[in-house]
Amino acid sequence: MHYTGLDDFLNQNKAALTKGPVALIFSEDDVELDTTLRHHRHLGFKTVLAFVSPLWDMPPDLTDKVHRIDFDIRSEGAVPNAVNAVIAAAPGVWLYYCYNAEYLFYPFCETRLITELLAFHTEERRDAMLTYVVDLYAGDLDRCPNAVNLDDAHLDRSGYYALARNDPDNHNHPKERQLNFYGGLRWRYEEHVPQARRKIDRISLFKAKPGLTLRDDHTLSDEEYNTYACPWHNNLTASIASFRTAKALKSNPGSTFDIRTFRWHNSTAFEWHSRQLLDLGLMEPGQWF
Repeated sequence: MHYTGLDDFLNQNKAALTKGPVALIFSEDDVELDTTLRHHRHLGFKTVLAFVSPLWDMPPDLTDKVHRIDFDIRSEGAVPNAVNAVIAAAPGVWLYYCYNAEYLFYPFCETRLITELLAFHTEERRDAMLTYVVDLYAGDLDRCPNAVNLDDAHLDRSGYYALARNDPDNHNHPKERQLNFYGGLRWRYEEHVPQARRKIDRISLFKAKPGLTLRDDHTLSDEEYNTYACPWHNNLTASIASFRTAKALKSNPGSTFDIRTFRWHNSTAFEWHSRQLLDLGLMEPGQWF
């Protein structure tokens, strides 16, 4: 299932979007693309769209299991434009988006499918879910110069914080139930990260509806979608374990030579299990037990 672009996919196989949830995986390079696709298929997404450069090969075992869409991620606004096109084509369907070398974790994901998670979230009258992008990095950069190693992955166990999100249309009064979250490598190496890219919160899971659009800062045009909880109690949140920032810091000539290791006294080995992220407070089970 190979398409020459998103328009080609929507013209030929728009019906694939009728049954969600749908995962959109955007490939910035070919690092761990195969494990990213397999991880999200294993979580139970009904349809997986892989937005991939025509220059890269897909793993043979996945060619008939995902929809490959030729895509140039380097073009201006490429990811929001693609997500918004899928939103318009799939009203009422739950969508999820991430990049290669990123892995979605939610409470109890080892034993419960993504469909079960979203069914409960929908019963709580929630149409979007906040996800925290938790930076992963290889423990030994001499052995893994691109900072990616699934068998030796580490994360920061502390150093995360939140600040009020001001509303410029309301005299900079804080927005209700919205916060900007920071931490991880974007915090520790903030001198190498543009200010607009330092947040680690992303509305990665949401239900498409007419008129909804994704903005460049990973928020959505409906402000209720950007809230971390409903007014009456805490809701589910999830995490995206991501090598993306570490990979970028080590591939950027302006930062790579300043970084000999990402490990520090608050580093800990990543266990690839939702319990660790729950214990560290990096996601919230809400009322789901």
